[in-house]
Amino acid sequence: MEEWKEYKLSEVIDEISMGPFGSNIKVDNFIDSGVPVLNGSNLQGFKLNENSFNYVSQEKADSLGKANAHRGDVVITHRGTLGQIIYIPDDSKFEQYVISQSQFRLKLKKDFIRPDFFVYFFHTRLGQHRILMNASQVGVPALARPTSTFKEVCIPVPPMEKQNKVMDILHSLDDKIEVNRRINDNLEQQAQALFKSWFVDFEPFRDQPFVESELGMIPEGWRVGTIGELCSLVSGFAFQSCTYVDKGLYRLVTIKNVQDGYLNSDGAVCLNEVPSRMPIHCLLKIGDILLSLTGNVGRCCFVNEKRLLLNQRVAKIKPNKDSFWGYIYTFFRNEDIKTLLISIARGTAQANLSPVETLKLTTIVPANEVIEKFSKIVNSLYEEFIKNMIESRRLAQLRDTLLPRLMSGELSVDGLKGQFAVSPGQRPGAKATSPGQHPRA
Repeated sequence: MEEWKEYKLSEVIDEISMGPFGSNIKVDNFIDSGVPVLNGSNLQGFKLNENSFNYVSQEKADSLGKANAHRGDVVITHRGTLGQIIYIPDDSKFEQYVISQSQFRLKLKKDFIRPDFFVYFFHTRLGQHRILMNASQVGVPALARPTSTFKEVCIPVPPMEKQNKVMDILHSLDDKIEVNRRINDNLEQQAQALFKSWFVDFEPFRDQPFVESELGMIPEGWRVGTIGELCSLVSGFAFQSCTYVDKGLYRLVTIKNVQDGYLNSDGAVCLNEVPSRMPIHCLLKIGDILLSLTGNVGRCCFVNEKRLLLNQRVAKIKPNKDSFWGYIYTFFRNEDIKTLLISIARGTAQANLSPVETLKLTTIVPANEVIEKFSKIVNSLYEEFIKNMIESRRLAQLRDTLLPRLMSGELSVDGLKGQFAVSPGQRPGAKATSPGQHPRA
């Protein structure tokens, strides 16, 4: 610890600037491609999330001056979802980004402190406390005088050699999590390609007789029916907020936790015990399929953790036969089905999807033996998918446990380098539950 010293951020920042006024970027400015504009979804995690953007023209971006961020910059939310802080890596997709009116950006003295080290510190409990200590909760949460108060915050900084060792350890864990994410993306692409081949293009069945239906020509033995003939939807439970705790044995799955293709339980509220009136189906099991019914309707994912409880406005999809499991998940993850669900959602302030209306939707119902054959093939892909999700969760927990100790100098990094590196073929941690078995958590 004698090598670590606390510095005010004003001593380590080269430049800091706010995002543009809201009137400077309007929806009318957005175009199909150009310079990406950052929003809250891009500030999830440690480094820039580049899954989706709005864009403005190069001319518009240049007119916004210091509201433009570049590789190596740090971006922080000062209004709305406070505590978000990321860095833009050197291998980002774009060289230039426009920050939003709810963000500010800064450049660091890079010969003194690494941008990633800076950001990782502010993801610790101590770092978050220092960011939020000037927050106002009146109306929309916001940081008071964000750039000036932020420069008064302190950060512990070791020599660059020590920073490099700390980040080697943390990046080794994050790199494996990223490898798992890419593997899972590939696995799901394979499943969707197979779904299209079988149930859209009918490629394996072209030599068989076809019959007319209201949805066009379909293989003989198939029929037109409803989604409700394949599965059921059961909604979650209305938990009382007075039972929430900061840390507990159980965590609630809400609509914000259900993402496209994966479950993100970070920040979920907790309970110490299961309410006596809660239906048993709300105690989730690994491999359960979830569907978002409110807001971003149609999002679908697997459960990859134990001791999760199903909150209201999220539904569990229950295949009518266990042997339909892989087909049902691939069906609901299909983009055309998601678009259809969005089209029947109702609501002015917020879109709401009715489970009853969802189950009434017309669809092609293949022969049972075809559904079961397809499921058997894709189940092996999804078993690997869930194993990767479980491993990534374990690695993230390990990283979050090490993070505050590494960022404070409490844990020596000497001798730790390489200890947490995980080879792509390695599968540490608990065994995943095989899809379709669903033992009680």
